Amino acid sequence: MKLSLLPWTLLLLVTAPDPGPWPAAGAQGSCSYRCGVQDGPCSCHPTCFGLASCCSDIRDFCLEILPYSGSIMGGKDFVIQHLNWSNPTDSVICSFKESIQTRGFVDSSGRVHCVSPLLYETGRIPFTLSMDNGRSFPRSGTWLAVHPSKVSESEKSQLVNETRWQYYGTASTQGNLTLTWNTLALPTNSITVELWGYEETGKPYSREWTAAWSYLYSLATSITNSGSFTFTPKPAPQDYQRWKVGALRIVNSKHHAGEKDVHALWSNEHALAWHLGDDFRADPVAWARAQCLAWEELEDQLPNFLEEVPDCPCTLAQAQADSGRFQADYGCDIEHGSVCTYHPGAVHCVRSVQASPLYGSGQQCCYTAAGTQLLTADSTSGSTPDRGHDWGAPPYRMPPRVPGLSHWIYDVISFYYCCLWAPECSRYMQRRPSSDCHSYQPPRLASAFGDPHFVTFDGTNFTFNGRGEYVLLEASGTDLRLQARAQTRMTPEGSQDRGTGLTAVAVQEGNSDVVEVRLRDGAGALQVLLNQEVLSFKEQSWMDLKGMFLSVAAGDRVSVMLSSGAGLEVSVQGPFLSVAVLLPDKFLTHTRGLLGTLNDNPSDDFTLRSGQVLPPSASSRELFQFGADWAVENASSLLTYDSKFLVENFLLQPKHDPSFLPLFPEETTSSPSQESEAAKLCGDNNFCNFDVAATGRLSVGNATLLVHRQHLLRAQSLQPVVSCGWLPPPSNGHKEGMRYLVGSTVHFHCDSGYSLAGAEASTCQTDGTWSQPTPTCQRGRSYAVLLGVIFGGLAVVALVALVYVLLCRRKSNTHREEGG
Repeated sequence: MKLSLLPWTLLLLVTAPDPGPWPAAGAQGSCSYRCGVQDGPCSCHPTCFGLASCCSDIRDFCLEILPYSGSIMGGKDFVIQHLNWSNPTDSVICSFKESIQTRGFVDSSGRVHCVSPLLYETGRIPFTLSMDNGRSFPRSGTWLAVHPSKVSESEKSQLVNETRWQYYGTASTQGNLTLTWNTLALPTNSITVELWGYEETGKPYSREWTAAWSYLYSLATSITNSGSFTFTPKPAPQDYQRWKVGALRIVNSKHHAGEKDVHALWSNEHALAWHLGDDFRADPVAWARAQCLAWEELEDQLPNFLEEVPDCPCTLAQAQADSGRFQADYGCDIEHGSVCTYHPGAVHCVRSVQASPLYGSGQQCCYTAAGTQLLTADSTSGSTPDRGHDWGAPPYRMPPRVPGLSHWIYDVISFYYCCLWAPECSRYMQRRPSSDCHSYQPPRLASAFGDPHFVTFDGTNFTFNGRGEYVLLEASGTDLRLQARAQTRMTPEGSQDRGTGLTAVAVQEGNSDVVEVRLRDGAGALQVLLNQEVLSFKEQSWMDLKGMFLSVAAGDRVSVMLSSGAGLEVSVQGPFLSVAVLLPDKFLTHTRGLLGTLNDNPSDDFTLRSGQVLPPSASSRELFQFGADWAVENASSLLTYDSKFLVENFLLQPKHDPSFLPLFPEETTSSPSQESEAAKLCGDNNFCNFDVAATGRLSVGNATLLVHRQHLLRAQSLQPVVSCGWLPPPSNGHKEGMRYLVGSTVHFHCDSGYSLAGAEASTCQTDGTWSQPTPTCQRGRSYAVLLGVIFGGLAVVALVALVYVLLCRRKSNTHREEGG
């Protein structure tokens, strides 16, 4: 093979998925039908921009759009960038997922527009574009469909006092309702306000189970686009009463009633109390109780999803640290004010990131300010699992996996029936009990940071200053692969020194997407690539991807949550990247690479590819050879080579640079003045001291010190906690205490008229059992009543005796007077 062809041959190993049909012969100099393809006379792959190898028409056919994201409800108008059409036309068709078509247009400025369709899924949705009324679709792009709750408020119509809408018709909630919107988001003079209803029909968990949005009726037609609409709700006709959940849609009045996939503004989905019939308004409590009982009967016929949802973390610290499996619930987030409308008393809730495998269900866990988990068995503010995961689950479109909406149908509207509109909340809580964390196992943590330094899953610390690309982690079972690039550091004078650090990290699990996080050249900021294409986070900080979720916080921290429950966090610390990896217990004995063998045995963490194990006492030079042994192979590289520098220095060179000799820990020397400053900064932290000596910069040592402390703090938060499980109160009594971790004590009391038979308190022991069982409260006089009876009886006896004595004295005195 000729050397000049090598970069392109190797790059083909990590190309995007097949783009579909090819153009006619002779058209390979164009990107028509070829987006994502690298070979041929020119490239249509995202890497071509940095390699200066793009076809000249790539921007005409591989589409960039603004905005690039919108709600799954559809109706978002977006503009194709870099594509100008000379004449206005209505022959534009946008085809999403090869099956859903919407009508686009060319405006008076020659800009091409598409409208996003109503979808039942989140994530990156491929689309193609036809400019000839559907005869050909040579252009392609990607639309990001997002959960309705993650859409900015300016893109929605607003239910003024939304709680009032959802309680309308109940006691003391009557009068007018008002809807508002941003008129600039829907530029037209005349609008129509429509009601749409959502339902899921068919036999649950069968192929016939379907989800559908339906146009119901219009509240107003051809009214002025003033940005506000006020009306007095009237009970809807009986034909529409079966819809209990829905949303309002505002469209241009030129469209016929209920026309799909047109430019529109949607409200939040909500409980349609305001449209329900006269029977609801006449007696909302009785109506809601009947609905609650019907829901209860249906629930008892459905499979028990509770058996497959993950256990909750025992403490708030664990919940926040276990970021691979749990993420903040946007309805109760301590970092955003802890509103917690449905969980008063909680300061933070988390939801399981991944839906359960069989039923697509989700877990929710809520915590108090003291870090104690709130349980529904103790309070209606407790956390409740969900039959339909709020974020949905692949393949999304079938119930109960529709993001947001399935959760509304099976978990939210039933909460209105039983808890908000009728006093039947015990029925709801009985079927949505909190997990009490008795079986929760925290994940294992490993980190890489600084010069670079490594802390393995089993707690082994070492330093490896290689230059090249290396396997941080390989895990059998899920085929999880994590790779990193380490580059030399530039001194303030502009030369390269003998230290290296991580500059790029890439991850893939099974056939998932490939996500790479790297340092942007000279900017000290992160750049995220999806399948080698640079992503923008200007509109969305959360993305649902194939086999993973991706979250970006404040531009300096990226979190990847994989379908296996593994988690990856990458951040900027000093001049290099810091990496933290979280693995659930299922990965025990299944890992290898620089982050060690996860098996609770630190002595085999330095295992080579061959299976040979270096002893824990291995020298730094021996560890350098251990690191070199885990160099990435070109055929399995996940990293991107989209610049001349990366191609020449990493793609065409050995993955481990044998000519680079690092500075080993035993060789570091510092000036006396610097030693004093380093001692003051670092103390006994060897990683910090090494980085100061190796670089001559206290700032580098300080960054290493901070991230190592963060690792230790997180590792401490993830330590297993002994839980004895929920302890019930006695019948006809109550208890004090809702904390069930080791050392916690629960006290018992009986109601008036009952006496305690058993221990007054029970303590959670180190073996996970309670010191005493729950006592019983027996009917009978309590000690206070008994003592009252006793002392009351004695008082009566004393009073009788006193009266008797007085009578006797009076009689005696009378006899004396008569005798005198």
